[in-house]
Amino acid sequence: MLSRDGRWRGALRILTASIIVVVMCAGVAAAGHTAPKPTAKQLRKELARLQKQSEVMIADYYAGRVALQKAEKAEKVARSNLGRAQQDFEQAAEQIRLLATQRYRTGGVGTLPALMGGGDPAAMLNHLALTQQIVSEQDARLQGFAGVRDTYRDARAAAEKRTAELRASLEELGVQKKRTQKLIAEIKDRIDRIYPTPGLRRADGTWVPQLPSGPDNITPRTRLVRQLIAQRFGPHFGIGCYRVDGGIAGGGEHPLGRACDFMLSQGGALPTAAETARGEEIAAWTIKNAQRLGVMYIIFRQRIWHVRTGSWRSMSNRGGVTANHYDHVHISMY
Repeated sequence: MLSRDGRWRGALRILTASIIVVVMCAGVAAAGHTAPKPTAKQLRKELARLQKQSEVMIADYYAGRVALQKAEKAEKVARSNLGRAQQDFEQAAEQIRLLATQRYRTGGVGTLPALMGGGDPAAMLNHLALTQQIVSEQDARLQGFAGVRDTYRDARAAAEKRTAELRASLEELGVQKKRTQKLIAEIKDRIDRIYPTPGLRRADGTWVPQLPSGPDNITPRTRLVRQLIAQRFGPHFGIGCYRVDGGIAGGGEHPLGRACDFMLSQGGALPTAAETARGEEIAAWTIKNAQRLGVMYIIFRQRIWHVRTGSWRSMSNRGGVTANHYDHVHISMY
C-alpha cells in the first residue's frame, strides 16, 4: 500500500466525523429548538478547518494518482516480461520434447552409423553419454526458464495487487473529497444566508432603491454583496464600486453607489484561464443569490444577465478588454 495510506485513512475518519458533526448540529437546531444557530464566526472557523483538511486530501489524492501511474507502468512491464519469459520457456520445452522424441525412436543410441563409430561399442557409449549430457543441459536450461517465468509471474501478481489497492484507495479518497467539497460549499451558503438583505422588497420581487451611505458611498445592499463576494472569492486585484462618473459606458449605477466591479486582472490585460474561471464562479454565485440579495443585472465577457429575464444575452463591442468586461465582473443592484 501507499506510505501515505495511514494519513489517508486518518483524514477520511476526521472528515467523516466532521460531516456527521455538521449534520447533527443542523438536525438538533431543527428538531430540538433549543440549540442556537451557529454564528458566522463559528461557521468560518469550521470552514477554515475543513478547507485545510481538503487541501491535504487533494495533495494526497494527486500524489496517489502519480503512484497509481507508476504502479500501472510496473504492471505493464511485468506483463511484457512474463510474456517473453513464457515464450522462452515454451521454446526450450519444445527443444526438450524433440530431443526426447528422437531418443525414444532410436532407443537412446541414435541411428546414424557414422556418428556411432560404425557400431563400435565404445563409440556408442560415447554418443549415449553425449546425448544424456545434452538432455541434462537442456533440462537445466528448462528449469532456469521456468524459474524466470515464475519470478515474472509473481512480479506481475504483486503489481496487479498494488494497482488494485491504489485504485481502491483513490476511489475512496475521491468520494470523500467530493463529499468534503460539497460540505464546504454548503457551509459557505449557510454563512451567506446568515446576513439578512437590507431594505424593502416589493411584491413583484424588485427592491425599493436605497441611498448610498458611509465613507465608501455605496448602499447597504451593495456593501453586503461586496462583503460576501470578497469573503467567498477573495479580492485579488481589487473591487471598485463608487465613482463619480459612470465610466466608459456612462451613467449606470456606480455614481449611485449601487454597482461594483470585481477585477480579475490588472492593467487592461486579458485574464488567465484560471482568472476567467473565477469570474464565471462569481457570476454563477451572484445569479444563484440574485433575487435574495437584490441584484438587478450582471455584465461579464461582453454579455449581460438581468434578473427579469434570467438569461444571458450578448452585448455590442465597446472596443476594449475593460469596456467589454472581460477583465472584471460588473454587478448592479436595485
